[in-house]
Amino acid sequence: MRNRLDRARSRDDSRQWVQDRRARTRHLIELGGLVQKAGLVELVDDDRATLFGALLEMAARLREGGQEEGDEHQQVSPADLRARWRRRGLRAFEADRNADDVAA
Repeated sequence: MRNRLDRARSRDDSRQWVQDRRARTRHLIELGGLVQKAGLVELVDDDRATLFGALLEMAARLREGGQEEGDEHQQVSPADLRARWRRRGLRAFEADRNADDVAA
């Protein structure tokens, strides 16, 4: 009886591990899809080092804030950058949805 319980527990643990791995894989695929959807792959000629560098710069700006384009004296907070980029992303998602609705 004990062996049966141990096997069942082991099966449940491995199933959870598999589910976690699948969820992580799906998440990574979705993130890659966003990179593709933004057109970054074509803009950098599929150069992963350039793409990674751009992502690192974006992460640094989110950590430290940044200067407004064209104005060296105006700082933008990380929260403002995040909010601006989120609004832009939401508008792009909405535009894609509307384009899909028109095509259908």
